[in-house]
Amino acid sequence: MKRFKNKSPNTLKKKSPTSVVTGAAGFLGSHLTDLLLSRGHKVIGIDNFVTGSVANLNHLAGNKNFRFIEQDVTEFIFLDGPVDYVWHFASPASPIDYLKIPIQTLKVSSLGTHKALGLAMNKGARFLIASTSEVYGDPLVHPQTEEYWGNVSTIGPRGCYDEAKRFAEAMTMAYHREHNVETRIVRIFNTYGPRMRINDGRVVPAFVSQALTNKPITIFGKGTQTRSFCYYADLIEGIYRLMMSNYDLPVNIGNPTEMTMLQFAEQIIKATKSKSKIVFRPLPQDDPKQRKPDIAKAKKLLKWEPKVKLADGLTDTIAYFKTKV
Repeated sequence: MKRFKNKSPNTLKKKSPTSVVTGAAGFLGSHLTDLLLSRGHKVIGIDNFVTGSVANLNHLAGNKNFRFIEQDVTEFIFLDGPVDYVWHFASPASPIDYLKIPIQTLKVSSLGTHKALGLAMNKGARFLIASTSEVYGDPLVHPQTEEYWGNVSTIGPRGCYDEAKRFAEAMTMAYHREHNVETRIVRIFNTYGPRMRINDGRVVPAFVSQALTNKPITIFGKGTQTRSFCYYADLIEGIYRLMMSNYDLPVNIGNPTEMTMLQFAEQIIKATKSKSKIVFRPLPQDDPKQRKPDIAKAKKLLKWEPKVKLADGLTDTIAYFKTKV
């Protein structure tokens, strides 16, 4: 861990870093919390359960290194004691969520990011914002590099999420430049794994739940739009390495293996041995036609690239969803 590399072993034993994770009860926030605890961090998790779940944190009951606070992060965050890292993961992250609660979505990435950055500044902590590939919108550049500025509709139905995350990045860099806060920005591409909500509207839980119940698998458009899917464990490792790095500009973290939605649906049917048929529905407004990360920066700066093959990740994910359908 670079931040503590110059300290003696005795000092390291006495000092465990303290991390604050907003959105700790969410899919990614809970997995991040697990990783941090496994690497010796004390973790303070914050969530208001708008989209998070208590079930994602139940296994941490009684863990002396984990403390949970139920709070809306758009309100002032006051914590006693030192904080070394702030990981801002609070945000609705699926189309169903941010179409249903657009104002809350805008507030958590604007006011919430402001409050989380204020905490980091007050504590002298390093800050990481969980941004998204959605900042690229419906991209005109493929694959997407961090230098691409995006093609986003500010007034479309997805604008509440896309623009909120773009604002969050701008706010993060403003604190970095004006207040010298150590900041990191990760742009997360499609991720999947256990603890996703079965009804959150994203493609993996939608396809898997439909397949497990032998219902028609719904593809929007012609199924030619592409996505790439990264297993959560690979993603969280990449994010951890970014926080511990010395790089303060955005970094894509995702899996560059690209496939069409039709190919993905067929793979889900095969993996689940489902009797589901594929049906087609109109493509939603502003739905991206292509999505694939350029991860050259992550490879060079973080020595990171995804390791889990889609077939292996889907095995664990399907096993999890079998307990939920």
